[in-house]
Amino acid sequence: MRLSQLFGKTLRQPPAEAETASHRLLVQAGLVAQVAAGIYAFMPLAWKVLRRIEDIVRQEMDAAGGQEVHLPALHPLEMWQASGRDQTMKDVLFRLQDKRGREFVLGPTHEEVITELFRRFVRSYRDLPLLVYQIQTKFRDEPRPRGGLIRLREFTMKDLYSFDVDWEGLDVSYQKMFRAYQNVFRRCGVPTVPVLADAGAMGGRDTHEFIFPTDIGEDSCLFCPGCGYAANAEVATFQKAPAHADEQPRPMAEVHTPGVATIPALAEFLGVPTTRTCKAVFYTADDRPVLVAIRGDMEVNETKLRRALGAIDLRYMGGEEVARHGFVPGSASAVGLQGVTVVADDLVPRERNLVAGANRPDFHLLNVNYGRDWQADVVADIALAQGGHPCPQCGTPLEMRRGIEMGQIFKLGTYYS
Repeated sequence: MRLSQLFGKTLRQPPAEAETASHRLLVQAGLVAQVAAGIYAFMPLAWKVLRRIEDIVRQEMDAAGGQEVHLPALHPLEMWQASGRDQTMKDVLFRLQDKRGREFVLGPTHEEVITELFRRFVRSYRDLPLLVYQIQTKFRDEPRPRGGLIRLREFTMKDLYSFDVDWEGLDVSYQKMFRAYQNVFRRCGVPTVPVLADAGAMGGRDTHEFIFPTDIGEDSCLFCPGCGYAANAEVATFQKAPAHADEQPRPMAEVHTPGVATIPALAEFLGVPTTRTCKAVFYTADDRPVLVAIRGDMEVNETKLRRALGAIDLRYMGGEEVARHGFVPGSASAVGLQGVTVVADDLVPRERNLVAGANRPDFHLLNVNYGRDWQADVVADIALAQGGHPCPQCGTPLEMRRGIEMGQIFKLGTYYS
């Protein structure tokens, strides 16, 4: 066919809403056309490219032992209620009712459906292992579609599900998919880096994302140039060293700190490093107040915090909301505080003689020590790893890079089955 006869034309001017070069070029070249926010039509040439990519994916899935199926996009809501993901994924679920009032969702993923089919048709361990995949349209009510095709509300995704006799069998299937994904990206000419990741609403344990490094990516990842450690910032760890562990506990004392409400201001006022301070950060987790105690030079990793609490909904609490709960923003700590779940980063109990809030305006406490002066309901690693922190495996300073998630594999275990 002649180019002049193709449906869809090139544009003289780039779209005003384009945020990235890829978005601008795709639209300007007439390859895709936006229908609504996060919803695009693929024009003939782009559709041919997409089909070629799908063929490569199919070949690699078939080579790994996968069987292709086609699952429905419309799912009964009760399937999602049974797994609990009607709540954990409620922010992105498209929900609708039929004429008889029965509720459905448009599938953002298909674990519930494939598990129900497995229950019906697999009768013996002799039928295992079983690998089933599909290439299907998915729907997610993304609050902020962006970057052209990077974050969409309707998109095509390959999802494969393995069913195995035991964890050893799952490990074998996982490694098959790991190699298959590497083959797909290699054949497509897309350089990716596998990184440790968070399973999130998918559930289960152990997961890798395949990240395409680029400055326009939404994912932040930590890489070690020394040993090759790589992890999404949501789960990345680092070597933590207490700064004051060798000291003997000193008597706790109150000090007047007028107008001091931030860690930098507190450190400057008292002439101490931020490593000497204990920061209090407030959240609501499933509608209950939570105080997070973390060393003042570190930041809270909300993904780790959510997992440590086993919470579905986690939300940062601003100063006005903190005050409405009866706490003192800028001068709060876990010392003597009631009516709140306390979570401590696992480094804090190893420190000695920290400065913390006195739970009254314009006052702080010197020489606060864990165990003697306060205790936490949960102690866990909840600190955000950042560039420059020592690698958890070899101690080399970590490097931060951004990237786009091209694919992800999970060990879901028995979460659905």
